[in-house]
Amino acid sequence: MKIMLVAAEASGDALGAGLAQALWARQPDAALIGVGGPKMAAEGIDSPFDIAELSIMGWLEGLRAYGRVKARVADAVALAVHERPDAVVLIDSWGFTIRVAKAIRAVLPDVKLIKYVGPQVWASRPGRAKTLAAAVDHLLALYAFDAPWFEREGLPTTVVGSQALHVDMSGADAVAFRKARGITPEAPLLLVLPGSRPTEIRLMTPVYEAAVARLKAENPALAVVVVAAGTVAEDVTARVAAWPFRAHVVGEGDKYAAMKAATVALATSGTVSTELALAGAPMVIGYRFGPVSYAIMKPFFTGKYATLFNHAADEEIARELIQSDATPEKVAAEVGRLLADPAARAAQAARQTTALDRMGREGRDPSEIAAEAVLRVVGERPLDRSPGRA
Repeated sequence: MKIMLVAAEASGDALGAGLAQALWARQPDAALIGVGGPKMAAEGIDSPFDIAELSIMGWLEGLRAYGRVKARVADAVALAVHERPDAVVLIDSWGFTIRVAKAIRAVLPDVKLIKYVGPQVWASRPGRAKTLAAAVDHLLALYAFDAPWFEREGLPTTVVGSQALHVDMSGADAVAFRKARGITPEAPLLLVLPGSRPTEIRLMTPVYEAAVARLKAENPALAVVVVAAGTVAEDVTARVAAWPFRAHVVGEGDKYAAMKAATVALATSGTVSTELALAGAPMVIGYRFGPVSYAIMKPFFTGKYATLFNHAADEEIARELIQSDATPEKVAAEVGRLLADPAARAAQAARQTTALDRMGREGRDPSEIAAEAVLRVVGERPLDRSPGRA
């Protein structure tokens, strides 16, 4: 059995690595190949190119990178043609993986195509559910509220749960984290998580710098920690080094301890919001797109919230400051409100935890469920894709 995994961003790389471990636990003689980053490489899956160049967000940014994306799609398809896998698992990263799916289907019509993480059609562009249903054989969805959108289009779907809901933080030591950086137990600590994509860092880091400068002016004792995701670590480190106030920069290895140590977190919208909620950290969420990209994309946004646990709870538990609301003044005001009010912090953290329960926090490990689903799909009768058949 040969299975190809395709991931194009850091979050997908982590999912791919977990899936690889679970697949090998069930099928030790399976051959796993694919496209991924350092975590998948650590599991023995060597990528034909560096996926960091595919970390793109926004329409305009996508147009600028079109030639690069097209070339990498061709590389992924060439790997599939050369290796002839039994199935291809396309992980997250809609823009890249849907192109790979369609291209592989055109040249290898009998290969099973499995999408791991569907597009968030509950938030924007619901027509993508139909597009995905026409392109792949099965979907591994993260949340129960995802499934109906795709099943209505005839796409078999398995709800596996989100790996972010099963992060093991038992070894994260908040006390040791603070002590190692000279931050006293009683000092307020603001944790800043600017994102994992180059565009996010470029657009959000200046906003956060200006917001934190306001907060530091009001409270010089405020400690500041910034998490530098691996894919953008050099950029984040260089930017934060130029800030006119002290901020501790930590890597992903210290992320969970930092989350547990935080008084309040300021985060760019993404999976990290779920991890923060698991750590019990009250947060404020920010996000900006490039102005042209946002103008193009805005009509397609149909959801009320960008943050998953806000969507699950159908209320704005964590304040979301998106685009024109993501200003230093508003960010500082919202963060400052939480820093000044212990009762508000405790209440928000409790509501975040309740929302996580609704999202399936107590379920089985998602990688195990995903691996079982992949092996089941691989073992199913091949579809007849001859002309005139569905």
